[in-house]
Order: sequence, then structure tokens, then C-alpha cells
Amino acid sequence: MEEIKRKPVVYVVSDSIGETAEFVVKAVASQFNSGHVEIRRIPFVTDIDTIIDVVEEASLGNALVAYTLVLPEFRETIRAESERHGVLSVDVMGPMMDAFGRLMGIDPHLEPGLIRRLDEDYFRRVAAIEFAVKYDDGKDPRGMLLADVVLVGVSRTSKTPLSMYLANKRLKVANLPLVPEVEPPEELFWVPSNKVIGLTINPRQLNEIRAERLKALGLHAQANYASLERILEELEYSEGIMRKVGCPIFDVSNKAVEEVANKILQIVREEPRDGK
Repeated sequence: MEEIKRKPVVYVVSDSIGETAEFVVKAVASQFNSGHVEIRRIPFVTDIDTIIDVVEEASLGNALVAYTLVLPEFRETIRAESERHGVLSVDVMGPMMDAFGRLMGIDPHLEPGLIRRLDEDYFRRVAAIEFAVKYDDGKDPRGMLLADVVLVGVSRTSKTPLSMYLANKRLKVANLPLVPEVEPPEELFWVPSNKVIGLTINPRQLNEIRAERLKALGLHAQANYASLERILEELEYSEGIMRKVGCPIFDVSNKAVEEVANKILQIVREEPRDGK
């Protein structure tokens, strides 16, 4: 009877999850008909004994060891053991890390799992951006109860640009336009006042901004939306709501989004003092 040939095995050894090495192995395997190779991942390696055991197991068959190990002693052990047992091994991360060290002129942190923490930071930022889009312009008042920050103000006070800027700082932001003809949702008054930020602006500057906005839309610049009388009415109404909420109020007149956002960040990230 013809002997059945066993699949080659690739042991993916990592002091973290091992996703990086496995991704590289799969990408390479796809060039050699990836269905003919078996991948066994050994994640979260924390001791040399595990490395020795894996290499010994690999030496018993047609196998390759691919590894992403941050600690130099782990990398040296797997290299030496692979050489001793005649096992093929590939250091996926080491050469790149060494090259970065020469390029940057500094030593690496040598902390396993750092890339995972960076990935988590990235996904938190993406989630915050998606949150800001979902709860922009008062689309769903329930979002205010889930937000880290709620921005309120009349139209054209930079609520949306501020929401996106703060989302890139990993804050979940909802924003709500205040209009005299529309009562604010009750959820606004359920949010702790220190999580609500009121935005106001010089009426004449707002008049110019709204007039330009109407022109850009091909509308008459003298429409009620841009009239000074209407603007004064809106600002008076919105500031009354802000006083009722008891929130801090920022004047965005002639200020860059970054400047206002940094002031908001100072308030949001300020540690409570004296039990307040």
C-alpha cells in the first residue's frame, strides 16, 4: 500500500497572540498551494521550556518553526534549538526589529503584546468616529446617554468638526443643535452637566458664516437663517438651555477647532477634586 504523505507543519510561536507570524505564513503558503500545509499556533510563550518542547516536536516530522518573539533570550534559544535539532526556523520579527534599532538609534521596548495594544487603540478610535457619525446633529437622542461628551449649540458653531476631532482622541461624542422652535430632548437633562459642553459664537461672525453657507448652497444670503435678528434669537434661546443644564460654555468666535477641542479635553480629562 502506498504510504500517505503527511502535510508539512508550520509551528507559529509567539510571546503574544501570534497573529502577525500566522498572517505571514499564510501569505507565503498561498504561493505554494496553502491547502498542503498545517499551521499550529503556540501563543503567549512565557518560558524557555515551551520553546524547547516545540522545537523537539517539530524535529519529529516535516516541519518549520516561524516565530515572533520579542525577548532576545527567547529568540536565541529557538535559533540554537532549531540548529541543534536540524529544524528549519524563521525569525519573522527579529530582523525588522534589529533594523529599526539601527535606523532609530535606540533600543526597542522589548514588551510582548505592544502591537495588540496599539491595535486596540486604533479600534477605539474607529469606534469613536463611528459613534460621532451615528449621533451627529441630534439624530438619536439616546446617544447622549452613551457619550463621553455632548456638544450643544446653534447651527454653525463647529459642533460636527469638534465631534470628529474629539473622536480622533478616542472620545465618544454626540452633538445636538438647539433651535427655538424645537424643545431639546429630555435625554439632554439626564446627562451629567460636566459631560455637556455649550458652544456659542459672536452673532456678527455667525451672520457672516451663515451668509457664506447660503451662497455656497446657491440660496439667497438674506434668508431668515442668516439674519442678525434670527441669530440673536437663537443664541439667546441656546444660552438659556445651557444655563438650565448647568454646563460650561465655550465661545468659538475666531477660534480654530483644535484650540476649542483642547479646552474641552482639559475639562473632560480633568480628575475630580475634593470629591466633586
